[in-house]
Amino acid sequence: MRRSLRAVPELGVPVLLIVATALVAGVLSTTHQLEFENALVMTAIVVSLYVFMGNSGVISFGHVSFVAVGAYFAGLLTVDPQTKAFTMPDLLPVLLHSHIGVLPSLALSAAVGGAYALLVGLPLMRLSGLPAGIATFAVLGITYNVLYYWQKVGPTAQTLSDIPETGRWTIAVGAIVSVVVAYAYQRSRFGRQLRATREDPAAARASGISIYRHRLLAFTVSGALAGLAGGLYVHELGIITPDLFYLDLTFVTLAMLVFGGMGSLWGAVLGALSISALNSFLGDAENTVHVGVRLTLPNGTRLVTIGAVMALVLILRPSGLTRGREFGWRRG
Repeated sequence: MRRSLRAVPELGVPVLLIVATALVAGVLSTTHQLEFENALVMTAIVVSLYVFMGNSGVISFGHVSFVAVGAYFAGLLTVDPQTKAFTMPDLLPVLLHSHIGVLPSLALSAAVGGAYALLVGLPLMRLSGLPAGIATFAVLGITYNVLYYWQKVGPTAQTLSDIPETGRWTIAVGAIVSVVVAYAYQRSRFGRQLRATREDPAAARASGISIYRHRLLAFTVSGALAGLAGGLYVHELGIITPDLFYLDLTFVTLAMLVFGGMGSLWGAVLGALSISALNSFLGDAENTVHVGVRLTLPNGTRLVTIGAVMALVLILRPSGLTRGREFGWRRG
């Protein structure tokens, strides 16, 4: 009973924060509405990172690869086949001739992201520390270059802009699904055992816990959520280009997770929405914004300020804003 009551704020508050973001977006201008929708997509991506990194303690620079794969499948399969035949005649037949709706494409993006993560994770999940980080970064580089140069899987370096867009509530529901799956996983036996391997690998092995299998499971689940986030991202923007899914997105989402607190789901959601809000405000301020007075900041202020805020938070609270705790959770 006590555990069930504790789950109400731990899961309910992140979900309510996502719903509140979607509600606020509905009363804003089109430009600001897009910024809020982007914040919801960033939340879904950061939550997918948390599922693996937060529970295993292993850094991954490759999750944007799963976002990219999910985005490409979701985007290409919702474009009219005639348009694809005209703009991308060299596509693989399954991509060239297939045509599905937005919602089925989101389900498929999750499946493809999870399958790709499983394939990548089979050899990589035996690694830890710096070797794991370098290996996942290599996966990111390989994926980016395949998407950039191989005509059979997309528009290569060109931008495809005929992708159907979806509304903020579809994006919000997708983000909520990610949060619910992440919470269910961390509360499950598998999540607890993976966190045990994070805290004391030797003791976990002595207890009969397979570090490799549990990391691989978490990597696959997080890859599926990253693929779903990629599908949401491409249907939010309405475009595909490989530069969307490379270093900028990798380091921004990692920074959001670390800023909020890598050890908690609440930290992942809070970090994503906080940094997105700050980034949006400073971007507007560089083009002049009215906040009682007319405020115009020099170009580049946004990047400098966000970097400074992140550095300050990590100096004062190395474990992030939430200190790795869930909302309402008090450790004795």
